[in-house]
Amino acid sequence: MAMTVREAFQKGTDTFNAHDIDGFTSVLADDVTYSAPGAISGQGKTACAQFFATWWDAFPDAHVDVHALHITSDIVTEEGTFSGTHHGTLPSPAGDIAPTGRRVTVDYIHVLRYRDGKHTSFKLLFDRLQMLEQLGLIPAPAPAG
Repeated sequence: MAMTVREAFQKGTDTFNAHDIDGFTSVLADDVTYSAPGAISGQGKTACAQFFATWWDAFPDAHVDVHALHITSDIVTEEGTFSGTHHGTLPSPAGDIAPTGRRVTVDYIHVLRYRDGKHTSFKLLFDRLQMLEQLGLIPAPAPAG
């Protein structure tokens, strides 16, 4: 029997936080797609698992906290916060970002689709500018006033 959408979501989140690539891959459909800021996208289990694993490589203590979950049929909208310390290389559309040793805490929205208890698509949205500011790669805006 296939997992429910809620069960598949929870397993995906738990295995992401545990940095468990095999567990994470087990809830991906063969034809899964993903997209993220910076025109990053891909298709297939291997590509999707590698995309999420790059976050573990760049942030060995990577963790997501889910603040709200909205389920409508086979679609989940997740509101959460990603946090981690940048100790590994972070691939980006502009090239690899060398470790900065800085901690980031970035809110995100994630829209996920499911079929038969498997993730079929991920659409990740977060503020890239905020992350780059926290990494010290661009200056943070001066406080107003």
